[in-house]
Amino acid sequence: MHKIIILSASTGGGHNQAAISLAGYFKAHEAEVKIIDFLEVKGKILERILVGSYSLMYSNLPNVYSKLYSITNNRFSFNISSFFVKAFESEILKIFIEENPQLIIATHPLIVDTICKLKDKRQISAPFISVITDFKAHKLYLNASVDAYITASEYTRKDLIQKGINRDKIYSYGLPLKQDFLSKTRYKRKNKEFTVLVMGGSNGHSTIEDVLKHILSCRNPLKVIIICGTDKKLLSKLKNSYSGITCNKKIKILGYTDKVAALMDEADLLISKPGGLTVSEAISKNLPMFIPFMLPGQEQENAAFLVESGCAKVVGNIDTLHYEIDSLIENPDLLMNMKQKMSELYPGYSCEDIITLGAKLIEKQLIS
Repeated sequence: MHKIIILSASTGGGHNQAAISLAGYFKAHEAEVKIIDFLEVKGKILERILVGSYSLMYSNLPNVYSKLYSITNNRFSFNISSFFVKAFESEILKIFIEENPQLIIATHPLIVDTICKLKDKRQISAPFISVITDFKAHKLYLNASVDAYITASEYTRKDLIQKGINRDKIYSYGLPLKQDFLSKTRYKRKNKEFTVLVMGGSNGHSTIEDVLKHILSCRNPLKVIIICGTDKKLLSKLKNSYSGITCNKKIKILGYTDKVAALMDEADLLISKPGGLTVSEAISKNLPMFIPFMLPGQEQENAAFLVESGCAKVVGNIDTLHYEIDSLIENPDLLMNMKQKMSELYPGYSCEDIITLGAKLIEKQLIS
């Protein structure tokens, strides 16, 4: 039985969800898997400070976050990872000594250099896989001591090669998604009404109400499904004001749900911010996207990738959102073209290939 450690952190839902999905697949192959939130190894207080600071910048101070993202993505500037190496190196080493894993996986960039520093000092020898959860890799993901990279797409693979990563280390197997998104079985719609799915990420999004108001201004009949995530205040507000049927619109408002895959199957269009995991889920479901809001840094890069690929549209002026939706409804060829472009991005996501890769790396280490 192989023992595997997966390192993640609670800065955004995508990193943790990728870790959880990976753990499930490895466990199904009889591996012993432990997920560790590396921000917690120094204690809950520091973890809350770091996660709280991230959430504050990401949601309320986007310009500050954008500047920090840009600085840390420039090789000539101070590398924030040096702080994490110094802060977490000894604690992470203690965990590796105690657990003695045969394979290490990280779904978060901030811990990559710490693991690689331990490998470079020969304090650990287990192979290391870095899972890149966005479509363009931030510099913090990149280190020559990483044994293998899992990328979200061939686009990401080419980006890594351009940044000097050995092509033989890069595997475009797609992000680790829950089995619901990989199933060949598709939801069978009970009606043919145009359906819009609106998502704001795991924590909801304050502009969702504005999005809904503009959707309700569409002249065409449609069904609207809103997912508010864990934002209970937003959920209560929208339910009190919009639930049910408004004119020729059917409205369904949900909080956190584990039925996202089925809801994507039901939808014709996804309106969401372009987080890496959300984009990968939409690609797996061949679901075109409108992007009326995004946060700086990686979400801007994800959006640029989707627009360049022809399967999404950034709606820069939210006041035009209802016109854009009506245009899509009244010109079905536009929607079919976006769906075709989306299907061309699908790499055949395969957690089974990730399992096989992990086993090969472990075997190679054992015989070396």
